[in-house]
Amino acid sequence: MKLNERSVAHYALSGSPADQKGFLRTWRGPGTSSTSGTGRRCWFVLKGNLLFSFESPEGRAPLSLVVLEGCTVELAEAPVPEEFAFAIRFDAPGVRPQLLAADGPVAQEAWVKALSRASFGYMRLVVSELESQLRDAHHRLACHRRSSRKAISSRCKPQAPDHWPLGLENGHSLPRDCSPVGLLEEGGGRPAGRGSAEWGRQGPASLPLGRGQSPVSPESSCFSTLHEWYGQEIAVLRREWLQRAWGRRPACEEQARP
Repeated sequence: MKLNERSVAHYALSGSPADQKGFLRTWRGPGTSSTSGTGRRCWFVLKGNLLFSFESPEGRAPLSLVVLEGCTVELAEAPVPEEFAFAIRFDAPGVRPQLLAADGPVAQEAWVKALSRASFGYMRLVVSELESQLRDAHHRLACHRRSSRKAISSRCKPQAPDHWPLGLENGHSLPRDCSPVGLLEEGGGRPAGRGSAEWGRQGPASLPLGRGQSPVSPESSCFSTLHEWYGQEIAVLRREWLQRAWGRRPACEEQARP
């Protein structure tokens, strides 16, 4: 792989945010000829899939560069006891692993996670998984919208007349076989049970009926017409009852006198 050193150095020193940075001890790099000894403590910066090392956080030139592609990151044993080491191993033959050690277990875990997620291969897997989740979310949302539209349309769709529920007539539910027309005598021209002469003289003809309504049986859907129609007989019967009551009152008073 050929790299432009000036471009790489500029990217390493640029103000772009780092994915991970901190001091690590290394046994592979400038000034370390073997994996024995205490190694060398350097400042490492991870940007994308590039791992840079510097002499110090103020260093102006990278000491080394590791391209994190085709590699695995795993825990390892350090030459020095009580070192929290890990190794970057490459699949290519003849490439030696990069042995590093952090200052503590927390830093070791953070570095292993960051380096394992730095390659483009890992990012492709993440993007593929996110695209799959997005497709599933769009599918569930479309199904939810279709079910919501069906539910709304079923609630708003008018019912057939045969399936309409029985309404209330004057605050009371009518039986299925009961209608204002059925309250009439089959052969008569007035409501069943009406014996008043005055009602026969007045009749329903005096009511203001709408178009298509019979003077004998007004349209049952017009409650005000029905109320006025039947209310006239009630008023007549009440006046007759009052007249009979007042007519019997003097006789009752005379019998009550000593």
